[in-house]
Amino acid sequence: MRALLPYLALYRRHRGQLAFGVLLTISTLLASIGLMMLSSWFLASAATVGTASLYNFNYMLPAAGVRSAAIIRTVGRWAERVVSHDATFRILQHLRLYIFTRILPLAPGTTADLRKGELLNRLVADVDTLDHLYLRVISPLLGALLVTLTVGVGLYLLNPRASLILSTIMLVVLTLFPPLFYLAGKPIGEVLTALRTDYRLQLTTWLSGNAELTLYGAAERYRCQLTAIEKCWQTQQRRQSSLGAGAQCLLLMITGLTSTGILWLIADNIEGDGSAGPLVALFVFSTLALFEALNPVAGTFQHLGQVIACTVRLNNLVQQTPVVFFPEAGPSPAASVSLSVRRLRFCYPHQIVAAINDLTITVTAGEHIVLLGHTGSGKSTFLQLLTRAWDPNNGEILLNDVPLHKWSESALRVMTAVVGQRVYIFSATLRDNLRLAAKNADDEQLHFVIRQVGLDKLLKGDGLNAWYGEGGRALSGGEQRRIGIARALLRDAPLWLLDEPTEGLDAVTAQKILHLLSTLGQGRTVVIVTHRLQGLERLDRICILDRGTLIEQGSHQTLMALRGHYYYYHHPIELY
Repeated sequence: MRALLPYLALYRRHRGQLAFGVLLTISTLLASIGLMMLSSWFLASAATVGTASLYNFNYMLPAAGVRSAAIIRTVGRWAERVVSHDATFRILQHLRLYIFTRILPLAPGTTADLRKGELLNRLVADVDTLDHLYLRVISPLLGALLVTLTVGVGLYLLNPRASLILSTIMLVVLTLFPPLFYLAGKPIGEVLTALRTDYRLQLTTWLSGNAELTLYGAAERYRCQLTAIEKCWQTQQRRQSSLGAGAQCLLLMITGLTSTGILWLIADNIEGDGSAGPLVALFVFSTLALFEALNPVAGTFQHLGQVIACTVRLNNLVQQTPVVFFPEAGPSPAASVSLSVRRLRFCYPHQIVAAINDLTITVTAGEHIVLLGHTGSGKSTFLQLLTRAWDPNNGEILLNDVPLHKWSESALRVMTAVVGQRVYIFSATLRDNLRLAAKNADDEQLHFVIRQVGLDKLLKGDGLNAWYGEGGRALSGGEQRRIGIARALLRDAPLWLLDEPTEGLDAVTAQKILHLLSTLGQGRTVVIVTHRLQGLERLDRICILDRGTLIEQGSHQTLMALRGHYYYYHHPIELY
């Protein structure tokens, strides 16, 4: 239960609305019970007086009370649904923000062992499960408790003995049912939470890799694994439904026994003239109405095990310590950036071989360099260290002679424009996808930068209003890459970090992009990671990495004359 405490604290932000929702729940239950009690008394009284006292019996006042209770119950139930669900949605909104703001600093270091589907499942499905806490636990339990006490006080004025017995039975049920069915439903809830996660991850894998699975004849095997998880999931759901049905049956049996007992107890007061008949009806029907208010409580706490299992999973994630910490304050963003890397060493967690090993390199402000090397030589890792996705194990990185870890995150992001290996296109318009880099850019600037990167055809038709990403038109890998470069061009940053900016582009377009970067990057510090050799002669310096270490550097002409690694990249046949 302690796992719920951090999330219950968030409920205080909406305590007024939540309290109002509980008040409406209580009002609705009281109106419903009052309607049942008044109707039973009215009908019994009318039957008792018969036609003899037809003109002496006050029919109008009880009828008005019945109608008023019915209206209050209907309006109260509607208002309670509106208020409670609105409060729940607002709480879920803040819960997602709470979880996301704590997951974000963990990436990629702490979350490297988790698959993307697992993170998404915790952020969406596990948080959604927490809505049971208010709608199915807190509100029904408080409503039933306060209604029981309120009605018990009212009935005490009519018959103290019967009222005390009825109230005691109700409070015993309210005390025993929650822990009993929580303990019974906890194992089922934990298994359901785990199976739901496994099923979604397996389904995501099957859908995303369906083409490869079909081509290699493995689709049926994966589908069988999915079916097996689904069957286990359905089995646990049946167990939970059976537990809920058992709770309802037990409550129904207690209701019948209590109603019979109350009827027997009140029947002692019936006199020969039957004057106590309406009172008997009132107590019996009030008993039925009170136990009807307990119906939500009977099945509530079997879901609490699933809620707690989800909170434990979330806590296991958000309570981890980030591997990278940014200071709240630091130097102001600079208009130009120089880099100095000294004896840098970095090894990924659970790895033996260092990705960066004793790397020393200096880049002056406004210099354009390219990092070359075979796959796994540490080029992309070096860019991740520059953006502080990771911190090095040894050595230091200086920006304008200030250690990188002393820069605030906001200043570092303002000074840096990054084009990664995978450019993500959001399900949004072309305009929105470009304005990620410059939110105040007008349409004229966006048209200009789109033409600069050679995507003029995207301006036809709907132009900037065209929808792209998962919900719209798909883009090729080369088009995605150029949109990433367009974002970098829009961002007025003194440091550009580009990882394979010409990957997926034809030779002519790649030459144009490199020329564009070289021209528009004047005055900016540019670090490019690439495998392609075309167009590198226009860059200031070429750095060759091998096993995370700088082994060669110089201009194109200097390295070609040196006849070292760079030379043999251009003439690999001479190695043999």
